[in-house]
Amino acid sequence: MNGHGFTSAFATQLAEYVEFKRAMGCDGASRIWYLNEFDSYCAEHERTLFDQETVEAWVTAQLATSGRYRSWMSYIRDLGRFLRATGHTDAYVLSDRWKSAVVPARPYLLTAKEIDAFFAAAAQLNTASPWRWQASAFFTLMHSSGLRTCEVRRLLVEHVDLPGRRIDVIWSKGRRSRRLPITSDIADVLAACDDTSRSTIGAGRETFFTSSTGQPVTAATVGVMFNRIWDNAGLARPASGQRPRPYDFRHHFAYANIERWMADGIDVGAMLPYLSTYMGHATVESTYYYIHTSPGFMDAYGHITAGAGSLLPEVGFE
Repeated sequence: MNGHGFTSAFATQLAEYVEFKRAMGCDGASRIWYLNEFDSYCAEHERTLFDQETVEAWVTAQLATSGRYRSWMSYIRDLGRFLRATGHTDAYVLSDRWKSAVVPARPYLLTAKEIDAFFAAAAQLNTASPWRWQASAFFTLMHSSGLRTCEVRRLLVEHVDLPGRRIDVIWSKGRRSRRLPITSDIADVLAACDDTSRSTIGAGRETFFTSSTGQPVTAATVGVMFNRIWDNAGLARPASGQRPRPYDFRHHFAYANIERWMADGIDVGAMLPYLSTYMGHATVESTYYYIHTSPGFMDAYGHITAGAGSLLPEVGFE
């Protein structure tokens, strides 16, 4: 037995792996949960070798309950790499043949009317939790700064510089960090949220947005609150196709900037690398995905290809 509850023959290695990932800044609860599932499976079936038979038997059993979602496979694959790197040269690394094809989710294209109604409802959210005063600020960062949901959830108090009008996003996707300027309007929204949090919860909280227990807000809670606000605003949900979700604010941020630059006669191709850096993308191509699914894609495409020259590669859109 250990602090993580591991009991199988791999308990020591699992604990070492978890601590290693935590030291690297990767301490999500999802990883622990799936590793506990693997540990329980190995203990129940008396598995003592981290070989192909053991790993793939667990993966097969897990697939029976997880459906088409396979992101959790990265945990067991990474564990195999860790074991090899720490002297267990016979450890099996899950084959890429288990990976499912990546099908990017089509975004829900938010309209200006929906956004206005959403934030009006967020300001009137009736709940006993800190979301009562945090909701407007949380989703404002996604809408007005294009942050990922996880980036807002993990934002530390010390990384929000309101007098300097900037926030630091530390070790986000791909272990990249970036400093983002924010407008005075956004700073005012964050300041109001921070004042209420300090007076209600206290000054000792670690993350800027917190649950009623003082812990960082969870991804599931963000989705629940988004849906509650959406429904409170009286906004309809499509009968089929993509449903609205928090991440659509980030998508809107990308194409809204493009459309504004086009309207102002600004060279979109020249501005795209700045947008890519602001959004934390590793390449401009990642930003380009957000554009080709926007309402005015064909207009944007023409403006970008006319001004970008060799900046962007050819991309097929079948």
